[in-house]
Amino acid sequence: MLNYVSEGCSIETKAYGGNDYYDTIYMYGYLKLNGVTVWQSSFHREYPNERGATVFIVDMSTCTLAESRTYDTLGDVGAAAHLRDYLQGLSIGTVLVGISADEASTHLDAAEATLSALGADVSDVGYRGAWTFVAEIGDPYKTVLDKELTEASAMARQPVITTFLERTYFDLLQKQLS
Repeated sequence: MLNYVSEGCSIETKAYGGNDYYDTIYMYGYLKLNGVTVWQSSFHREYPNERGATVFIVDMSTCTLAESRTYDTLGDVGAAAHLRDYLQGLSIGTVLVGISADEASTHLDAAEATLSALGADVSDVGYRGAWTFVAEIGDPYKTVLDKELTEASAMARQPVITTFLERTYFDLLQKQLS
């Protein structure tokens, strides 16, 4: 009989789309791990506007941020190909978080099939819509996705995810060995 030890990792995300009312409607995005803010972005406010798609790797043995990368899929026509290649290189079991900020859809085409295969189909999100997801590489059925398809709907309701992932004995063992 295998003894199973469970600890948790709380993941909270918020995405946003840009808007033409930035002097009166403030938009913020964030990633929190176990209640600790590890990334923030804002549209014309105090945090950098991490425009496009930002992806994060979560170290499940400690519930901490292992890596983050931002792909400016509005301003860089090659960003989606770089995002696709990065995602395709991730190991099975990797916990991945994705958050859009400002505008991510314009040049996202090259990465949409890869995102969809992860369980994060954002191909229907339009200009200044917004999305966020939490996924485990190799198991698209575990993916949690929230999205707003248009600028107007993203202004009315920013996509938010609050989820809890169990850390298993194997994650904790990996932590002890590293």
